[in-house]
Amino acid sequence: MRFFVKRPAVASVTLLVAAGLAAGGCGSSTSSPSTASCFAKHAAAGTAGSAPGGQASPAVAAAWTLPGGNLANTRDVASPITSSNVATLGVAWCVPVESTGATHAAGLADGYATTPVVVNGVVYTQDQESNVMAIRLATGKVLWTHNYNSLNGGPDGVNVAGGVVYAATDKAAVALSAATGRQLWSRTLTGNDLEGIDMAPGYNHGTVYVSTVPVNPNKGEYLGGARATLWALNAATGAPEWSWDEVQNLWGNPAINSGGGLWDPPSFDSQGNLYIGIANPGPIGQGGWPHGYPWATSRPGPDLYTDSVVKLSPAGKLLWYYQLTPHDLFDWDLQNSPVLTTAHGQQVVIDGGKAGILIELNAKTGKLLWKLPVGVHSGPANAGLLTENATPATASSLLPATFELEPGVFGGVESQLATNGSTTFAAVNDLGVPMSVKGLTESGKAFEAAIPKATGEMVAVNQDTGKIEWDDKLPSSPYGAATVTNNVVFTTTYSGHLYAFNAATGAILLNTLLSAGSNAPVTIDGDYVITGAAVPLSGTPLIIAYKLGANGKLPHTVR
Repeated sequence: MRFFVKRPAVASVTLLVAAGLAAGGCGSSTSSPSTASCFAKHAAAGTAGSAPGGQASPAVAAAWTLPGGNLANTRDVASPITSSNVATLGVAWCVPVESTGATHAAGLADGYATTPVVVNGVVYTQDQESNVMAIRLATGKVLWTHNYNSLNGGPDGVNVAGGVVYAATDKAAVALSAATGRQLWSRTLTGNDLEGIDMAPGYNHGTVYVSTVPVNPNKGEYLGGARATLWALNAATGAPEWSWDEVQNLWGNPAINSGGGLWDPPSFDSQGNLYIGIANPGPIGQGGWPHGYPWATSRPGPDLYTDSVVKLSPAGKLLWYYQLTPHDLFDWDLQNSPVLTTAHGQQVVIDGGKAGILIELNAKTGKLLWKLPVGVHSGPANAGLLTENATPATASSLLPATFELEPGVFGGVESQLATNGSTTFAAVNDLGVPMSVKGLTESGKAFEAAIPKATGEMVAVNQDTGKIEWDDKLPSSPYGAATVTNNVVFTTTYSGHLYAFNAATGAILLNTLLSAGSNAPVTIDGDYVITGAAVPLSGTPLIIAYKLGANGKLPHTVR
């Protein structure tokens, strides 16, 4: 998944395992569009073609020029790929994943968990050491790389507009020339060394949007005083235009509490209003509670605005919010970009996150229209409400002494939704964990061993009714989000498979092995499908481009 550097809540789960779960990277390429050749050296610089620019359609994107396909983050794109020809996708080229900086020196794998963007025939992407690269779509040639060697939690990614690539390191928002990779400006946003940045920036009408998160992989996660702030920056200079506090005053105890953050870019409506999905508060239960503060009694109340969909005006004014999980105990982020679409002829917002619950809201008012649990659920789902106003003396009596919690640490809807305008598609992960007030009751090794054995589902939900249209059970966790084109839905799985489903029926149209395990989403541009496979279960870590009719071979596939 993305954010596995951030998400393990068990002290014995190592950073190496975390990096493996968020794996991917950067590399070089080939000169042939039909034969994969993954071991050429990186190009230090190059020409990235004509200057990128333009914006996507508000409904179906004409091409994948934005991180979520378009400003509404529908992840729905026009292409020649259909249910009748998707099985002809073959390997066009691949680019190796290569560690740099401290990660390379330590002998660790890099991470790659983002959705690339494609602008004027160039693929722009970023790995989890914040390194940015440009790749020629037609050939796989790496045109330039800009290495930051700045480890973060992912999923990361870039946004491209007006000939400029917007990205972030673990501390700063940055702007690069799309043609050469030369840095144009950098703006530090973190307030202390316990915070980081790990999202693809949003962009709209000359403003760049970047949020901090309460995670620094080099220091720790959800440490006291680490907070999340959304920044609106002038795209030309990086100068702040406004900021919005996602976690108020850390609910009265900043020495212990932390929280908030964005994993993915905001969505934007035609008036320029922003819609964001905000992550969880801390501390979290899976890691055990600070001495004297069981069940989040260090942060009583709902802990606004965590686990919420929030609508802001273009000037950063709060218009409405909907909190799915008040006083979250279990790391149930509502972290995915809200999807802007329609139902019953009205504008709606659909979102879902690690709680494993999809919601539909009225876009104008934020009123809940329907709520749907997806995947496997067990344990006290209302635990946050039961303990919201508890004291340290009473909290432990309000929940069972032990229970199986699902969704667990990596469960629920980890990665982005997609919609074709009438149906929403969600990749769901089924992985439970045994819990008590002291945290996870299984060993770190047992938890680590359970991750590759976890299963999942791809679920299709009718937007008008909130009812499931189909639900495909998968033998491995689909951390690869959902992506739609015509009547085909794509995802990737942790075990290293690229899947394509019939959007109407759920029938599996394609199931092909990748070069390694994956937690990277899928980008579609024209007749190309691009994803990453870099979870080090086995195999070769690569960024892989498939194309209709191509016949290249991967140097290695997972077993």
